[in-house]
Amino acid sequence: MLIGITGGIGSGKTTIVKLFAKNKNVAVYFADQEAKKLMVTSSVIKNEIIKEFSSEAYVNEELNRTYLSNIVFNDKEKLKILNAIVHPVVFKHLQEFQEKHKEKDYILYENAILFENGSDNLCHKIITVTAPIDLRIERVIKRDNISREAVISRMKNQWSDTKKILQSNYVIHNLKLKQAEGFVRRIHNKLT
Repeated sequence: MLIGITGGIGSGKTTIVKLFAKNKNVAVYFADQEAKKLMVTSSVIKNEIIKEFSSEAYVNEELNRTYLSNIVFNDKEKLKILNAIVHPVVFKHLQEFQEKHKEKDYILYENAILFENGSDNLCHKIITVTAPIDLRIERVIKRDNISREAVISRMKNQWSDTKKILQSNYVIHNLKLKQAEGFVRRIHNKLT
């Protein structure tokens, strides 16, 4: 069973996923981390990115994240192009991961843009993690050492919590750790 878990930037998805991962019979696939790896290791992705965004997209065989972020987070069409290059390879990689972990009770598929890229269609159930906007902005500024404006720019490329919640089976309001642990325990029990 594939369980999608999503939430806006800074909602605390990673914290919630770590709580789920404490359960031994759960495998976790971090879409963003895997996409970042594949953007460096997949020749298919690499060649397409260079073709579309120039050779400046890579420096010393590493992805030039700053260069690429400055382009795609300020131009929705460029972001769509990048997603169209990366997501098919990530989906194939996810399928391989599912096959490898098919004995697990379920696979948690963490993806910040689960709905935006259509991968919600792959999931049996969906969990959305939420937190107040100001808290999310504060978390991202601290985590990524970027400006408030940069965080807001990234948020504009994601669906609102309201829209995600309407299409989710479960919602975790991530304000206090103890409360979040209770949400995770109840959801895990329902899923198993």
